[in-house]
Amino acid sequence: MSFTADRLLLFGATGDLAQRMLLPSLCALHDDKLIAPELKIIGTARSDYDDDSYRNFARAALNKYLPDFRKSAIDSFLPRLSYQVLDATDAAHFIDLSDEIGTIDKGMAIFLSTAPSLFEPTIAGLSQAGLTGEKVRIGLEKPLGTSLESSREINDAVARAFPEDRTFRIDHYLGKETVQNLLALRFANIMFEPLWNAAHIDHVQITIAETVGLESRVGYYDGAGALRDMVQNHMLQLLALVAMEPPANYDATAIRDEKVKVLRALRLIEPGEAVTGQYRKGAIDGQPVPGYDEELGKESDTETFVAIKAHLDNWRWKGVPFYLRTGKRLPQRKTEIVVNFKRVPHSIFASRGAQTQPNALVIGIQPEENVQLQLMAKVPGLDREGLRLRSVPLNITMPDAFAGPTKRIAYERLLLDLIEGDQTLFVRRDEVEAQWDWIDAIRASWASHGLVPKTYTAGSWGPSAAIALAERDGVTWHE
Repeated sequence: MSFTADRLLLFGATGDLAQRMLLPSLCALHDDKLIAPELKIIGTARSDYDDDSYRNFARAALNKYLPDFRKSAIDSFLPRLSYQVLDATDAAHFIDLSDEIGTIDKGMAIFLSTAPSLFEPTIAGLSQAGLTGEKVRIGLEKPLGTSLESSREINDAVARAFPEDRTFRIDHYLGKETVQNLLALRFANIMFEPLWNAAHIDHVQITIAETVGLESRVGYYDGAGALRDMVQNHMLQLLALVAMEPPANYDATAIRDEKVKVLRALRLIEPGEAVTGQYRKGAIDGQPVPGYDEELGKESDTETFVAIKAHLDNWRWKGVPFYLRTGKRLPQRKTEIVVNFKRVPHSIFASRGAQTQPNALVIGIQPEENVQLQLMAKVPGLDREGLRLRSVPLNITMPDAFAGPTKRIAYERLLLDLIEGDQTLFVRRDEVEAQWDWIDAIRASWASHGLVPKTYTAGSWGPSAAIALAERDGVTWHE
């Protein structure tokens, strides 16, 4: 059923995500008049606020995280907000929440960010309070379990109240403009798609590097690790978008059908195709930082770095390795995809002393959004000492190419799509289960082979074994 919600219920409304992303995103949508004037936003959490004190809380968050040019919208945005204290384990609190929300005849969207253990009582409480009807849809923020089994338990609990067409699983990377541009790059440009296969592409690299350590995520991260925290969701979604077949059209069903085919084609990695690491004290941007064990306050075998050589067993990608790399306390913060093409089969310039390099397409996702195509060009000169070629970049820097539109937070698009009911940029259950199936098999392999993280110095690019993982195939990580 298609509807645009006039109620938005935010669980975890006092948390870090709400302060940094959700409230600024909603205020930006309000400022641009992209949400209807009648949309009411109800925040809920365990914190003891009333409407007025929550609005003061929200004002402080918006003054801190909202761009300056939008701050004039804060006063007109705050009256949209109300608040209801909620303990998800107390069914009576959901009745109070229902009273605060009021009528949902026109439709309600729920943004649920909670601990995995609270999914089932939360869904049950919403259902008992009449807040799961046909005109209610739910957005689910990760973590959605720690394994295939626990993910299924959560999804089963949600499915008892919300069918798949009203369930929106969030991966905020899919809301990033450059990630969406990946589809435009592939499927709106005739020069790429005919070359986008094993006949022309040598390998693909996907890197998600962070400079931060544990920060406020100690309790969650030590039980998850880099494989569950980053590879299972963000990295596999990026891989699926790079590798998917052309969908018949641009809609939720067609795109997600193609992504899940990719995820099901992932080959189980061999023991030598993965490297795990854990950072020790070092320096980031010239400032000393503690090691993981020091931040945690105890010894741990949780990995903070993973490098994987992955393969897809399908027609398009047979024999093309996908090198995945993610970690904390690395030298720089960046997320990028590098598509490395094969060398030209014969260089007509070799007899003149010139060397060719393979072309590469570099898609920068964060912190800078850009697309760069590395091409070979002749170095200017009379060539009396030999002809010289050099790899030169063709750059499309997104803010320069599109100077007019405002750069948006990924959650702006995702919240708007949740309110309006567009599932294109959300993850379907069979995608999640295919991702967990691959991840669980990797972890089981690590356990059976006794694989433990190698240490690396904070501020480096991870254990030396990660460099060797690529170099033994003649590949160098793009840095």
